[in-house]
Formats: sequence, C-alpha cells, structure tokens
Amino acid sequence: MITTALELPGYVVLRNLGVVRGITVRSRSVVGNFFGGLQSLFGGNISIYSNLCEKARAETYQLMCEHAKALGANAIIAMRYDATEVMPGLTEVLCYGSAVLVEPEKSSPTF
Repeated sequence: MITTALELPGYVVLRNLGVVRGITVRSRSVVGNFFGGLQSLFGGNISIYSNLCEKARAETYQLMCEHAKALGANAIIAMRYDATEVMPGLTEVLCYGSAVLVEPEKSSPTF
C-alpha cells in the first residue's frame, strides 16, 4: 500500500522504518531531441518526452518499493516525486516516502 497521504485510513502505523527512495538520472538522446524538436513545432503534448518522464517515474517508483520491501515495510506513506536538472539534458528523478509497518485498526466494540 502506497499513498501520498500522511496516514492510511483504517490502518495503524506500528513502526516507522525510515525514508525509502528510488533515484534515476536520465538523459535525452540525440534522436529523442530531434523528434522532440519536430513535435514542438506543432505544439501540444510532446509524447517522446512524456514517455521518457513516465519511464523515469516508473523506474524510481519500483526502486523505492524494493527499498521498502528490503526494510520489511508493508506500506509507504507520504510518497512524493522530485526532479532536478543536473545539467542541460540530464535530469535526476527521485521518488521517496516513509516506509512503515501497519496493521488494520481494531474496531471498537459496540454495545
């Protein structure tokens, strides 16, 4: 279970296992820049760059999940993405959150 919220409704956090992250650094290829440049002439969504961004996010998400699993977490809360241009054409994408151990809330007995 992964959420951008600070808690999981219906669950209690038993232990916070620390920050987990996935990171990748991506560059645009010469071919990608060429086709991206062509697409930008016509305006609208530049799909070649959208696909590159989506692949980078998916990769960092997977790495973050693997990091959490290695710590024994069964959930991640406060998940976020961040991206930074390291240098022109080179971008770092980071996915991070708090790895936690959760269990379902015990409902209070009703009388």
